[in-house]
Amino acid sequence: TMVTPQMLSQTSLFERLTEEQLKAVADHSEEITCQQGEMLFWEGDAAELLYILVEGELNVFVQLSSRPERVTVSVISQPYQTLGWSGLVAPHVYTASALCEVECHLVAIDGVELIEVLKADPAMGFTVMGRIAEMMSSRMRNTRFALLKTL
Repeated sequence: TMVTPQMLSQTSLFERLTEEQLKAVADHSEEITCQQGEMLFWEGDAAELLYILVEGELNVFVQLSSRPERVTVSVISQPYQTLGWSGLVAPHVYTASALCEVECHLVAIDGVELIEVLKADPAMGFTVMGRIAEMMSSRMRNTRFALLKTL
């Protein structure tokens, strides 16, 4: 099925955009399915895509360098939560791994193409990148809290 502007407007990342702006994002988006037990992306991988969860649950974790265990930094289970912000932010490398806990339906957005769309509409770019900064800040707080609990 096609990714619609209405679907994209449900996410906090794009909720302030106009119908026309949402359509520009939808043009660079596709729906994908990730099977239970499948990795959506690995920490350290090149980040080409930004994702929006439509349905399912993902475990986002980091690997401790000094120990064998993984630390869960967030569980993405609310519809229209965004993950993989590294797809929009240099150096475009995922800072955590994402595992599908159940079959997941997602919207995948091409990061390079989205950046071009945002450059062409600087007001839109400012709005979206402001949201990305809020998301990064929130994830960093969560990660710091999760890591401190392991010490």
